[in-house]
Amino acid sequence: MLEQNHYKEAKAILDAKIEELGLRKTVERYKILEEIYKRNDHFEADELYYVFVERNFSVSKSTVYNTLELLVELGLVKKRQFNGSHAACYEKAFGRKQHSHLICVDCNRVFEFCDPRLQAIQNTISEFYDMSIIDHSLIIYGQCQRENCKKNT
Repeated sequence: MLEQNHYKEAKAILDAKIEELGLRKTVERYKILEEIYKRNDHFEADELYYVFVERNFSVSKSTVYNTLELLVELGLVKKRQFNGSHAACYEKAFGRKQHSHLICVDCNRVFEFCDPRLQAIQNTISEFYDMSIIDHSLIIYGQCQRENCKKNT
């Protein structure tokens, strides 16, 4: 489901950057942003590209990759490396709360969680090192105990 307010604000940020850089406002860039903001999962660039292929929407793989990098630079998308994979995963970032990840090493399922104690740790570290923390990444790896995990099938 597309979160209209977050998407509209993200689109406005993208518009401003495109104008600043003197780039063209292409349908492809906006379709990529819209698709990302409809999702509530983590995805690889190729996976996003194939969504458009399946819909017969003409976009090149390089446009998907280049647009993703622009969106990461703008803070509209987060780029993550999970489970030692060479492929980067992406997730929408604008308007989302800070969260951490729990990943099953067998089925690669990604669970998001928030724990207020992490904010307390960040505050302590920030104060101790006299540094302003702008982001953090916590990834915990485990094994699903769920019946529908790949390892159990």
